[in-house]
Amino acid sequence: MTPDLSWMLQDIVQNVPLARHAVLLSADGLPRGSTEGLDPKDVDTISAAMAGMQSLSRATAHFAGSAKDGEWSQTVIEFDHGWIFLIGAGQGAYLAAAAEPDVDMQQISFRMHRLVARLGNNLTSPPRVPTDETRAGGSAAADRPGATGGSGFVLPELDRAVAEVHGARHAVLLGGDGLPRGATSAMSRDLADTISAAMTGIHAYSRVTAQFAGAVEDATWRQTVIEFSHGWIFLIAAGEGAFLAASAEHDCDIEEFTTRLHQVVPELGARSAHGGRIGDV
Repeated sequence: MTPDLSWMLQDIVQNVPLARHAVLLSADGLPRGSTEGLDPKDVDTISAAMAGMQSLSRATAHFAGSAKDGEWSQTVIEFDHGWIFLIGAGQGAYLAAAAEPDVDMQQISFRMHRLVARLGNNLTSPPRVPTDETRAGGSAAADRPGATGGSGFVLPELDRAVAEVHGARHAVLLGGDGLPRGATSAMSRDLADTISAAMTGIHAYSRVTAQFAGAVEDATWRQTVIEFSHGWIFLIAAGEGAFLAASAEHDCDIEEFTTRLHQVVPELGARSAHGGRIGDV
């Protein structure tokens, strides 16, 4: 019988001001424990969404760059009313925590990782998780010569935004239908299609977890950030029903990059409203 580890999760909400909840889940989306005050149905929903989130997060590793030993580190979701953090907690287990907007992010991260270390007696193996792509030595799809989408597919606004920040890699604009509207010049259409599909799923899972971050009506999702040992992926809103996905190397100034991405969003407004893909006949 799998032990209920809820009592250990209370450490986060008791010792981190503005922390709300914590849930421990298995990779197949089954809850292993949760803090007090969460409805069991909500725990089931959160666990299933977080399992889907981590699976899709790991599948996007090649977008952040090729790295033989790259590992998924964490996924962070930001809403107007709070934050959600997801990290590995051993073989086949994950720890999710929710907090109010003004939480000390370093403190909650420290408590989460310390709890993972304490859980080691019950959940063995390292908390970081190698991605499927990096187990196979990485994917060359992001950098394959001659695989770019063509002039009709390239968005000069995105090319400029990426060129202006050291360590920035790629960006792709997604429509509300999940199809790419255009991308930076180094991206192939195949990569844009793959990342767009994954990011559409990540956005859907992000929205499902809004209640976990706090019970409010009309919750506003801001962004989802995925960290790997070799890079970053960002997903932000880009107008009505549209999204902007971007990636960067791990040593990139992420504050500078995300600021630049938000600055370019208004320039992309007309693009996101356009039906079909840029360059489609």
